[in-house]
Amino acid sequence: MPDEKLRRAEALDALDQVLPFDRRDLLAELLTDDDVATLRHLATEGIGENSLRALTSDLAYLEAWCVAATGDSLPWPAPEALLLKFVAHHLWDPVRRETDPGHGMPQAVAAALKGAGLLRADGPHAPSTVRRRLSSWSTLTQWRGLKGRFHAPGLRQALKLANRASARPRGRKSPKAVTADVVAALLKACAGDRLVDVRDRALLLMAFASGGRRRSEVAGLRVEQLAEQDPVPLDPKVPDGPTLSCMTIHLGRTKTTEADDDASVLLIGRPVLALTEWLERAGISEGAVFRGIDRWGHLERKALTPQSVNLVLKRRIAQAGFDPKAFSAHGLRAGYLTESARRGIPLPEAMQQSQHRSVQQASRYYNDAERQMGRAARLIT
Repeated sequence: MPDEKLRRAEALDALDQVLPFDRRDLLAELLTDDDVATLRHLATEGIGENSLRALTSDLAYLEAWCVAATGDSLPWPAPEALLLKFVAHHLWDPVRRETDPGHGMPQAVAAALKGAGLLRADGPHAPSTVRRRLSSWSTLTQWRGLKGRFHAPGLRQALKLANRASARPRGRKSPKAVTADVVAALLKACAGDRLVDVRDRALLLMAFASGGRRRSEVAGLRVEQLAEQDPVPLDPKVPDGPTLSCMTIHLGRTKTTEADDDASVLLIGRPVLALTEWLERAGISEGAVFRGIDRWGHLERKALTPQSVNLVLKRRIAQAGFDPKAFSAHGLRAGYLTESARRGIPLPEAMQQSQHRSVQQASRYYNDAERQMGRAARLIT
């Protein structure tokens, strides 16, 4: 590795708690010295780990695309013409591409990105992906103390037209929701007494019952965020009757909250018992709650990554007899709201647990559930 790339790789080592080490050399190859300095500055400013990972991934892609498309690294700030070129390369009309090979991303650019492992699909990108990368580009420009052309009328109009031309239907992060019946099947799949079974039961129950926690929140959960509460009545109408275990999870910083928001959610009953059993069996009294387990059943000190949480779900999905391609960890979040709608739980009450900030986003699951259970689509059955 040349000296300058080695220097960048060593600088990236300082971010090894956030960035995947196995991508260090690739990032050192793609990023410039100024890029690395910006990322290290963002880390010291306290930006969330997931946000920093996303910015790093987008920056690496943008640098690789710019070199492939123009022969040079990203200019700061980027001229409007370069932003328009980015949109044209990523949002295009597949029908027009059939008669005009020059439409969309040039083959040489696509080949370079595929060679670097940064491009998988042959078709146009999802509009949401393009908007996210432009947003990351804008954020990084601002952090450099510069002003970009990201709100220029020409760019907004190009995005609108390209969005229509791409004609790509918007898909959910998880095609199918992990509802209560699916969770029940998953729990049967990990009903054994092995340490990995105990962990996966606790993970699935906690992630679902706590409002459908994001996989990053599951992976980042620490013992210090858990607080045991007094038992609560099994039936709120019978306060002197049987009780259930209760626990509070202090969320800290999430995608929609800041570290000082003091947002919290409750676990009641079976999820509390499963989580307690896992901590006791694993001997975990501090630090990461969910950790890796090697092939011999030995507990590792390192916390699960968000990707590992997704793999745990998919493995149990396959063992339960479902199609792993139809589910992802985000399905737990979608499933919680879908199940809440089916059971008639008011949306504001469900949002207190899920910590959704957008009523519009959360209500989509309620609307879908109501349509499936309603009469409008059942006129002829």
